[in-house]
Amino acid sequence: MFRDAIRARTPHGRMAQEYVRRGWLVPDEFARDMAEEALLEIGLDRFVLDGYPRTVVQAEWLSKFLEAHNAPLNLVVAMELCINDIIERLSMRRMHRLTGEHYHLTFKPPPADIDPDLIVQRQDDHPDAIRNRIEGYWEATRPVVDYYREQGIIVDIDAGGELEEVYARIEDAIAQAAFGAETV
Repeated sequence: MFRDAIRARTPHGRMAQEYVRRGWLVPDEFARDMAEEALLEIGLDRFVLDGYPRTVVQAEWLSKFLEAHNAPLNLVVAMELCINDIIERLSMRRMHRLTGEHYHLTFKPPPADIDPDLIVQRQDDHPDAIRNRIEGYWEATRPVVDYYREQGIIVDIDAGGELEEVYARIEDAIAQAAFGAETV
């Protein structure tokens, strides 16, 4: 959401750009405004939030917002991965400078016919910025896991392994949350 706004050079994007570039969390009020706008735009019947909320203040606001719109949050997935694996994975991400298409040097390399000069590493995917994000996560975001754990809606997912394996674990968790103990 923030990266799209940055690419489009919207007022929200210009405000978010420096935070994202440095790997910092965007202030709660700003993130809340963008989340509200996006949620109302897509509707509240079925949706997935990725990377939001990132603070307990945002989580509390989201709970109130969804309750006011009769759209309860059914499941929160907490992805678990060791720090070294996080740094390795994120530092291998690349982006096409013109199209915004994302690649990963190991899992989804850019096609050979693309000019290599157009494939760049985002500022927030450099190891130092990733470490900043991890520090910010432990300080501000990890308490969100506890907030949702208290509500009984969190599921921990091992994010290690191949993409297909992790995806299958997430699908199973969603199916169990939607349909009870049996998986679909």
